[in-house]
Amino acid sequence: MPTDVATPALTRKDFTSDQMVRWCPGCGDYSILAQVQKIFPDMNRPKEEFVFISGIGCSSRFPYYMDTYGFHTIHGRGMSVATGVKLANPGLSVWLVTGDGDGMSIGGNHLIHLLRRNLDINILLFNNRIYGLTKGQYSPTSEKGMVTKSTPFGSLDHPFNPPALALGAAGTFIARTLDVDAKHMQKMIAEAYRHQGTSFLEIYQNCLIFNDNAFTDYSDKETKEDRQLLLEDGQPMIFGKGGNKGIRFDGHRPQVVDLENGKWSVDDLAVHDKSDKLLALMLSDLTYQSEFPTPFGVLYQIEKPCYEKQVYQQIDDAISKMGKGDLEKMLRSGHTWTVD
Repeated sequence: MPTDVATPALTRKDFTSDQMVRWCPGCGDYSILAQVQKIFPDMNRPKEEFVFISGIGCSSRFPYYMDTYGFHTIHGRGMSVATGVKLANPGLSVWLVTGDGDGMSIGGNHLIHLLRRNLDINILLFNNRIYGLTKGQYSPTSEKGMVTKSTPFGSLDHPFNPPALALGAAGTFIARTLDVDAKHMQKMIAEAYRHQGTSFLEIYQNCLIFNDNAFTDYSDKETKEDRQLLLEDGQPMIFGKGGNKGIRFDGHRPQVVDLENGKWSVDDLAVHDKSDKLLALMLSDLTYQSEFPTPFGVLYQIEKPCYEKQVYQQIDDAISKMGKGDLEKMLRSGHTWTVD
């Protein structure tokens, strides 16, 4: 007679594959992998229900290192495969790992349609602002003027801003974190997982070979408090050493104010509302502006029906009205002919 047997608790080791991790020593990808493997046991579901999809790039080796189901696809097409996986089996927890090249360049069109459809898929976009796998060409997120192997006189392109792109594509969860901030990254991964819909998490990730120290301002002890704006829903936008600065808005124009000169107080500061899309757009626009801190945390989150649930509901409604149908009958209906 069968008896109920408690599912044993999972550990980080249960999500660690037997594959040798092949990234450059010191690469920020190691930290991201470590935090994912550390947080996944806390999700309390069988690891057979997780699947990782990737495209091409350094980040796209990720599925090999997770002891879950996975699919290493072709350049920029991970979004399409992830969509197919979720539609075929909505019960799976689908994770898409991509990079600023794979996701913002050749896969950009697929990315915006995944975001606008709002399938319950989690996107981890590793952003090192360079093409690492192909040895150091500038990427869609490289800063203007950046000197690389493909832009020896400096890039003329205005860079993509991933959160702004995701907002423009009607994304329902947009957040940002940093590879070396383990606790914050774990928190963002957990919040992305709990979101019902497409979650988009941009992770600033250092490439020490081709774009080293790109994000040092956000990690160095001497500068990070002045350069990071850590967003908390319902809390005033405070940053700086000891919380000595803040952000206020003059209409739609952001301003950095000094909280120590007596002119401004915490009550004058903007309060973060993650459901406010206009606010999220204004915050995302601070990304490449050196006079402002860069926002980290959940910029925007709303609830909206998931695409895959609507698809299955539509199928059920059609069956209830017209019956299950007959494929053979359909193929032989209408205008047909016989080939001798």
